[in-house]
This record gives sequence, structure tokens and C-alpha cells, in this order.
Amino acid sequence: MTVVAFDFDGTLSDSEMTVLLGERRSVADEMAQITDRAMNDEIGYATSLRERAALLEGLPEADATAAFDQVELRPGAADLIETLNEAGVTTAILTGGFERGVAAALEREGVTVDHIVSNRLPITEAELTGEVDGPLIEGTKDDALAELAETVGVSLADTVAVGDGANDLPMLEAASLAIGFEPKPAVEPHCDVVVSSMAAVEETLVSEGVLDRS
Repeated sequence: MTVVAFDFDGTLSDSEMTVLLGERRSVADEMAQITDRAMNDEIGYATSLRERAALLEGLPEADATAAFDQVELRPGAADLIETLNEAGVTTAILTGGFERGVAAALEREGVTVDHIVSNRLPITEAELTGEVDGPLIEGTKDDALAELAETVGVSLADTVAVGDGANDLPMLEAASLAIGFEPKPAVEPHCDVVVSSMAAVEETLVSEGVLDRS
């Protein structure tokens, strides 16, 4: 059995959740600047996530829901997930993004993954509090991947990680196969393979024996 763990924003999805939320609060530009600095490893991921969440303080829950409903999987992602599921590969999403956006995107495409590890934006009195909580605030995706492998009953030698940004580096370095999806410059040297489409991810998994087309 193999585990394939995907990042979400920038990998399975070309949507950026915090920017979609920021547009509802007229802070999208500030969000994008913080995100870019974090993905290029210029500032710590936890700092960037807390800064972006703070900009959303007071956003009505209805607006947050509308933003999450805009999150979409990139072309080919749903098909790849279905192929992996049918092959008996354990699929996972490890993201510093938010559970509600991931769930909305998967539901729209009618696909599921075996495990989702993500963060949340707390709501009080029908408004975002400006805080963030969850298991991946510190960007410890290597720990999350190791825990997932243990849960499934495989070693890290049987894991694949797919990501693009600096916060994906821990899981890319921990996994047996690191696939960079249009990775940021600071990330690319740490990838075994670099791709720019979900079809290319599938081809890589076939060539590495994770998927069998015979």
C-alpha cells in the first residue's frame, strides 16, 4: 500500500483560499503579498498564516462561506484522485489552508480522499475572529505525513508527497518521492520530479510503480 499526500492551494487547486476570503474584506492584495513571501520562504509559514487570518477579523460567516464555495480543484485533479482511490492507494490532503474550502471543492467534483489534515478559522457571533487554529499552523507537514503513514500502516518509504511552496518542504523531504507541482524557486531543488499538470503527476506515479496501467 502507498500513501500519496497532496498540498491543496497551489497544487490540487489553483485557488488561493485566503485571497478569496480577502476579496470579501478588501484585503486581497495584502493577502497575496504575505502568501508570496511565505511560499518563497522569506517569512515563516505560521507568521504568514496568522497575519492573513488577522486581516479577516470581522468577516461575516456568510461571506466566508461564499468565498469557500469559490474554491475549485484544478483540471485533472478529480480524475487523478479517483484513479488513485480505485487503485487502492491511500489519498490525503495536508494543507495549511482551511477545511471548509477543501471540503467544498471536493464535494463539487464528487470526489473524496481518505484523509484531510487542515486548519480552521474560528467563528464567534457569525463573524471570523481573526484567529486560526488547527494541526498545520506551524507547517509541520513532515510530522503529519509520518503520523498518517503510521495510521495506515506503511513506512515513509511508501509515501509520495506533491506540493509547491515552502511549507511543503518538510513533507517533500520526508517522503520517498517528492513531486513538485510548479514549485517555487526555493522548493524546486528539493523535488525529485517537477511537473506542471495533474496528467504529469499521474505519469510520474505510473513510471514510479505507484499506479499500474497494465
